[in-house]
Amino acid sequence: MSAITSMWAWDNPVPSSVDARGRGYAPAEPAALVDFARARGLKRVMLAAPWAADEGPVGEWFSAAVAALTDAGIGVAALGGDPGWLDDPALAVQWAGAARSAGARDVHLDIEPWTLPAWGDDRRGSVTRWLAVLDAVADEVRPDRLGVDAPWWLVTEQLTDSTVLDEVVARADRVVIVAFADHADGPDGILALARPAALACHGVPFTIGVETDTPAVAGGAQFTFYDEGPDALEREAALVHHAFAHTLGYEGVTVEHHRAWRALLGLDANASV
Repeated sequence: MSAITSMWAWDNPVPSSVDARGRGYAPAEPAALVDFARARGLKRVMLAAPWAADEGPVGEWFSAAVAALTDAGIGVAALGGDPGWLDDPALAVQWAGAARSAGARDVHLDIEPWTLPAWGDDRRGSVTRWLAVLDAVADEVRPDRLGVDAPWWLVTEQLTDSTVLDEVVARADRVVIVAFADHADGPDGILALARPAALACHGVPFTIGVETDTPAVAGGAQFTFYDEGPDALEREAALVHHAFAHTLGYEGVTVEHHRAWRALLGLDANASV
């Protein structure tokens, strides 16, 4: 059994000529998406929900994909994150409400304030704005679940009486600890990166996120399994599983992302974005 239990999925099959939100990626058709998730033994898919996910051709696809995954017994969460939400949390609430109207109950946020200039210029303000978005969406979502992507190093970002990761975990029902590396062991491996963050989750369900996209997208060859291939991905994920299997809250390994993973497996030509 694979240690990989979930994935991010960012693409949809709708042509952009039909809907401006379309990505034109045929393997994201609901039936194909279910077939892939079943073949890989996945328990959960974080599925990209567009703005106004309850409207138009892309909205129809999203509703159908959520229903197909759910009917197959695979958990699904609406995935999204727009930097603009940091300045207007009400937009995140509106997005989440539409995704839930389209059939998704859980929501998973991938907002990355650390990629913006304000993270260097106003770290505390950036964190405050991010947490405000999490609070607002949590209020919209519950009693269903809010998931959050959090890089491993947030456990080292100290606030007055807590770390940034502590504050994220306090608001989340599930966390993906993003620990991109192309090997499990060693001082710069997935285990060393993720372990402090995993322990800081204090039983809140978590997975460990790994990358399969190109080095250009990942930020360097050392952060992705693109060059190592699918066997190395499975082997190193198994080491991660062995290390964390008895850690309270551990739920497996999450792969970034559906399209790139299919390319890694040789299922598509030119599939990464």
